[in-house]
Amino acid sequence: MDHHIPMHALPEEIQKMLPEEKVCKYCGVSYLILHEFKAMEEKVKAMEKEMKFYQGSVDREKRLQEKLHSLSQELEQYKIDNKSKTERLSMFFFSIIYLVEQLQEINTL
Repeated sequence: MDHHIPMHALPEEIQKMLPEEKVCKYCGVSYLILHEFKAMEEKVKAMEKEMKFYQGSVDREKRLQEKLHSLSQELEQYKIDNKSKTERLSMFFFSIIYLVEQLQEINTL
């Protein structure tokens, strides 16, 4: 965390104040750092919100990776099925050609 070094010294009247005059009577925090403390609280809230977003991103990425893996497996199965069906169609095609040739021979007799 950055340490803030003020460019100007505190005014003399503030330096001469009693400690009780510089402290909030309710929470005990010095008025001189209360503003910085509140700003830090806001930063922490913003960072917590950002962390939740990134945690959601990790979960989404995991789900997407699982989906991608599943789709890759499906694609491989479709490729195998396609190859098998292509081979079967090719066999049917050659069978039809053979049968057509046989029919032509019978018709020429």
